[in-house]
Amino acid sequence: MAASVSVPASASAARRGHLYVFSGPSGTGKGTVLAALCGRNPELWFSVSATTRAPRAGEADGRDYHFVSRKRFEELIATDGLLEWARVFDQYYGTPRAPVAEQVAAGVDCLLDIDVQGALQVRERMPEAVLIFLKPPSLEALRARLTQRGTEDPAEIERRLAAAADEMAHESVYNHILVNVTVDETVARINDILVAHRLKE
Repeated sequence: MAASVSVPASASAARRGHLYVFSGPSGTGKGTVLAALCGRNPELWFSVSATTRAPRAGEADGRDYHFVSRKRFEELIATDGLLEWARVFDQYYGTPRAPVAEQVAAGVDCLLDIDVQGALQVRERMPEAVLIFLKPPSLEALRARLTQRGTEDPAEIERRLAAAADEMAHESVYNHILVNVTVDETVARINDILVAHRLKE
């Protein structure tokens, strides 16, 4: 099991936190890895995105997304209140800047789970952010994972594979590239990255 990377409270108060941005193709297991990482390191803070779409069944405001009005979201765009944002199928999605800035200033390490385009926007606004790309062992392995999930039809699987190939073509812009073979191994490698960046302080 990966070791915890907690920092004593006195040290946290004296340091700025790091911002870690995670991206990777759908089906890579990124959500499972990040859930395990946060479970083993409860001092980490996971950023919740904002969206203008309506909540789906079972979703809760502040847990799954911050559900905001279009007017409020456009105010955030106009006032540079977002680290990154995109418009998808006539709905807005983005990362509010203020909560992340507050956590980093308080010495808390923050995690973002966003796509490649969003990660590049974050890098423009916070060049010190650490970008981590999670990828499958191969596109064939990804195809197998998507097929085993049984939640997408063949056409959707092909669309996701094409999107994955496009995302993986941009992996060189990331600070760290990790192949997700097993959750435990990937979480251990991420913990090593967190420790290494803390030792640089």
